[in-house]
Amino acid sequence: MGTGLLDDPTFAIVATGALVGIAASMLGTFLVLRGNSMLSDAISHSIVFGIVVVWLLTGAQAGPVQIVGAAATGLLTVFLTEALARTQRVKDDAAIGLVFPVLFSIGVILIAIYARNIHIDEHTVLLGEIGFVWLDTVELFGARVPQALLTIGAMAAINVLFVTLLYKELKLSTFDPALAKALGLMPGLLSYALLGLTSATAVAAFDAVGAVLFIAFVIVPPSAAYLLTDRLWLMLVIGSAISVASSVSGYVLALWLDVSIGGMMALMTGAFLVAAFLFGPRYGVFARRAARHERRLANEAQALAVHLFNHEGGPRERQENAVGALGAHLHWDGAKAERVLLRGLDRGLVVRDGELLRLTEKGRAVAREVLEPWHRPAL
Repeated sequence: MGTGLLDDPTFAIVATGALVGIAASMLGTFLVLRGNSMLSDAISHSIVFGIVVVWLLTGAQAGPVQIVGAAATGLLTVFLTEALARTQRVKDDAAIGLVFPVLFSIGVILIAIYARNIHIDEHTVLLGEIGFVWLDTVELFGARVPQALLTIGAMAAINVLFVTLLYKELKLSTFDPALAKALGLMPGLLSYALLGLTSATAVAAFDAVGAVLFIAFVIVPPSAAYLLTDRLWLMLVIGSAISVASSVSGYVLALWLDVSIGGMMALMTGAFLVAAFLFGPRYGVFARRAARHERRLANEAQALAVHLFNHEGGPRERQENAVGALGAHLHWDGAKAERVLLRGLDRGLVVRDGELLRLTEKGRAVAREVLEPWHRPAL
């Protein structure tokens, strides 16, 4: 990586956004699959309390001490939420809604009282300012490197390493926690490790994209990937790719429209989610509609084949299996009867013998699949 590239504001901004997205989607994939995605919302808000407390105790506004200290607040949020839910007086979602507003509110009040003269403020914490990350640099191997790029880059590397090394354990504890516990994999500890890293990533990212926009990167790319694949490893890859694409396209559109860069990046994650929702190859709206249409056509073809099969060789075959009798006997209007008949002819299920319709071997096989399912070949 050349020094010139690091001095380029565009590269610093886009790379920071992409790394935030990769770091967040790595962990967000498991949170979405576990149904815990809203915990990222709670954590990203409650770390405000931790950030202020760490600053009051140590004076650190950034760095490892700030990340570890504030991340502990995220775990405190999870612990308090679970403790409240275990009382069985409130449900899990209500417990989340009760705990994080309290910690977030205390954090905001502490900022207003003690942190008015430093750059920690509500706007920075909530929205960040990714457009200025290239101004705050540190020297590394003789080159000036944006500090946000280093911080979130290290966090992304830690998250990728965590998921890579514990992939099987995370997969099993996500899809079958009872089996994971029986095998001694400690799914509870893994869950706290996952949420602890989520908290640390939120702290590392809030300077660039803010706590609120961080939520979008945690939830939306993995949710879009979930609509595109059933494979976990591919979901991780697609989620990361959507994060990178959202950062690049969000930056370009933000400059074009002269709007918030971080906000546009988060909005683009939503655009990719909508695209996956509409055009996903298996779960997309159009794919499911096409599948329903195909099933309806198959059902109509089966109904035609079964009708002809039932009267084939019988005394009333010429009356029942006549072209003109289909509509009345199958309760189809004329247009539908003609449409189904043409499709049956095209697919080789039936042939015409004057006004009489005869089944082909293929058509008899279709009828037997319905009438004699025990003769279907084993899968």
